[in-house]
Parts: sequence; C-alpha cells; structure tokens
Amino acid sequence: MIAPPDRTPLRREFFDRPVVDVAPDLLGRILVRTTPDGPIAVRLTEVEAYDGPNDPGSHAYRGRTARNEVMFGPPGHVYVYFTYGMWHCMNLVCGPEGKASAVLLRAGEVVEGTELARKRRLSARSDKELAKGPARLATALEVGRALDGTDACASGETPLRMLTGTPVPPDQVRSGPRTGVAGEGGNGDVHPWRFWVANDPTVSPYRAHAPRRRSS
Repeated sequence: MIAPPDRTPLRREFFDRPVVDVAPDLLGRILVRTTPDGPIAVRLTEVEAYDGPNDPGSHAYRGRTARNEVMFGPPGHVYVYFTYGMWHCMNLVCGPEGKASAVLLRAGEVVEGTELARKRRLSARSDKELAKGPARLATALEVGRALDGTDACASGETPLRMLTGTPVPPDQVRSGPRTGVAGEGGNGDVHPWRFWVANDPTVSPYRAHAPRRRSS
C-alpha cells in the first residue's frame, strides 16, 4: 500500500540551501494554490535551478532590478515573472537572503482541484497536460504577478504553500540541460540543472534554445 503524501508545510530551512540541492529535492513535493473557488494542488515533477550571479542563465546574473527584486529576498518566497508578452512563470527563492538563487517550477501533476485547473487550461488535451510546462503550470494555478513575493512558508492563510508531499527516490531523478536557455547557461555539461522524475508523463519535452526571429 502506498502511503498518502505528507501534508506538512515545508519549513523555510528547506529552501535556505544551495539551489542545486533544493531543486531535485522539490520533486514529489506538493504546491497548493488557495483560490476563492477552492484549492488546486500540484505534485512537482520537473524543475530547473538558477544560481544568480554565478549563472549566465539567471535573471539575476547582472544584478538586482525591479523585476527580480524578490530573488534577493528571504528563501521560500515566490518569484513570478512575465515572459514573451503572454505567460507567467513561477519560481521558489533559495539560499541565504541577498544571494538571488531560485528554482523554476516547470511541470507537475494536478492532484487536487482538477476541475478548477481544467477551466483555466481549456486547451489541455488530457489531465496530464494541465501543468506540463512552466507557463501551463502557472496558468492552471492562476498565478500572476500579483502573487510575486508570496511567502510559501507562511503560517495561516496564504495563496501559495509548499507541502512535504512524497520525495522522489534519488534513483528516479534525472538531470540534464535547461530548456530554452541560450549560451553557456544552456550548456548541459556546465549547468545540468534541469531535474525531472523519470518516465513521468507530466514532464515537459526538452527544447534547446532557438533564437527568436525578427519580423521584416
């Protein structure tokens, strides 16, 4: 018999570690989004680590800006950014305050509130696709810039919270190059910092960086 997932909230100390340690340890954990219509919960199956000033793929590589301010704050907070003029993506801040490292939440399995997620992801062809990709995950959970800076470790009522869940055994964790990252940051030999659950159908397909073409 498989034990039910642990619903204990993750403590801030969990996130106050090197980002490359936190990232694979997030697999199997549960993210709960509380909405007026009810909760939606996702079991994380794919993540990517970004190590601030040490990482050319990170939003914080060139320092602090209004956009990435939350990354420099306390661990366990949510960093939400807007990309391609269309989508939001969410991250969890790691390491000591001021270091600006974070884990991008790339994909997961909706384990609670599936009907609510379906309403937000009408284009999904199956429930396995509801949160299959970082923008899809944020859309399914109705996460936007208004939730930037949310404390996912706070006690009491909070719109986003990380729970212990069921950690994935190390032999089921895979790693490789990050998706869509250009230059050295996308080099899997230097930064093999995309982590996922082996053979999980909710993991998004890998895509190398493709330069955007300018319209003539």
